[in-house]
Amino acid sequence: MDFLTLTIGKQKNIALIAHDSKKHEMIDWCEANKEILKGHFLCGTGTTARMITEATGLPVKGYNSGPLGGDQQIGAKIVEGRIDFVVFFSDPLTAQPHDPDVKALLRIAQVYDIPIANNRATADFMITSPLMNEEYDHQIINFHQNIKERASKL
Repeated sequence: MDFLTLTIGKQKNIALIAHDSKKHEMIDWCEANKEILKGHFLCGTGTTARMITEATGLPVKGYNSGPLGGDQQIGAKIVEGRIDFVVFFSDPLTAQPHDPDVKALLRIAQVYDIPIANNRATADFMITSPLMNEEYDHQIINFHQNIKERASKL
């Protein structure tokens, strides 16, 4: 199967998402990493984005709340190549009414080879990586070629 090489630029497009019980942890993390984050474009799901902006002063473009389609909007931006880094503090101990949307977002991030942190420790490792200050080439499946080959076999 053919692959395409995409480049994540020095300035990252970072999505910030947190379940309700993790929002304050996300705000604390953003405050602790404010100097790094201010050099990147930030977006997030509705309430999380608003709370981060209010608490830290960081500009965070807000999409819909997760249960109202925000996770799907972030996933669509990944497909469009407009998000290249995701920090999603999820709550593994609480059932989420929009769990299928969360799983779809995680899946699409994996399909498009997007770095994703699901907890603070992973987010700390990712944001302090030397790759945060560099361009990064990664490969994704050449979906057009894949579709063409699959269609020819039908």
